[in-house]
Amino acid sequence: MIRIEQFKQLDLRVGKVIEIKDHPNADQLYILLVNIGGKEPLSLVAGLKGHYLASDLLGKEIIVIINLEPAVIRGVESQGMLLAAEFKGKVTVLTPDQTINVGAKIR
Repeated sequence: MIRIEQFKQLDLRVGKVIEIKDHPNADQLYILLVNIGGKEPLSLVAGLKGHYLASDLLGKEIIVIINLEPAVIRGVESQGMLLAAEFKGKVTVLTPDQTINVGAKIR
């Protein structure tokens, strides 16, 4: 269990995928460039190949944790994390159910 104060430390935002590339060193990873509004876009490494075509992710609004410490994944820096659900091998990226401004804070 974590306290609500710990959860509130996460900065969750609506982002929009503006570019997507194959990871040069991993078969199951994409590199996504995500607009989070007002700041420089974030580069995220995500294990979504096999679940999504790159064309299906481009332009998609997603939920992103933007205040994680950057991590190097197979040689590429990831500056945040997108949220996705997984059940019995099926992965679904979490998205807002309505159009909302990029950068909107998740509460």
